[in-house]
Amino acid sequence: MLLADFGLTGPIILSLSKHAAPLLKEKKQLKVSIDLKPAIDHEKLDERLKREIDKGGKKYFKNLLKNLLPAKLIPVFIEKLGIPEDKKLNQINSEERKKLKILLKDFQFEVSGYKSFNQAIITSGGVDLREVNPKTMESRIVSGLYFAGEVLDLDADTGGFNLQATFSTGYLAGKNVN
Repeated sequence: MLLADFGLTGPIILSLSKHAAPLLKEKKQLKVSIDLKPAIDHEKLDERLKREIDKGGKKYFKNLLKNLLPAKLIPVFIEKLGIPEDKKLNQINSEERKKLKILLKDFQFEVSGYKSFNQAIITSGGVDLREVNPKTMESRIVSGLYFAGEVLDLDADTGGFNLQATFSTGYLAGKNVN
């Protein structure tokens, strides 16, 4: 997953968009929850935050966040937590530390939309596979008409699977055209 200027992207988001886009069209509310520290459990994260806060002393809260987050997320965290960026670490209380820990493990926000069709990387829909002979890719309805690739109602997870399906169906169609 990547954080971009327009929102979230990357393979996991592309895979999830197949399920999210129809729900958004139905005006359903969707939230994304991101664990920004997946390699560490809540208890160990709390211990780490205590150490960092104790060690930081008179440094500012934003300095702690620099060790925990990408730079572009720091203002977002400061706003969500309501902790001033210039608050000294030795003034951070246990409730504020707990809020930070929870936000790091469960960073949530509402999904507001998706990119337009013209910007789509993955599309869904097309010719029904039941209408195509899978051995030749010829239409079962119109003799001599062959289909391949993304014109078919065929989509897969990201990671080259759609490309492989396109190459394979293109090969079969090309091999069987009279």
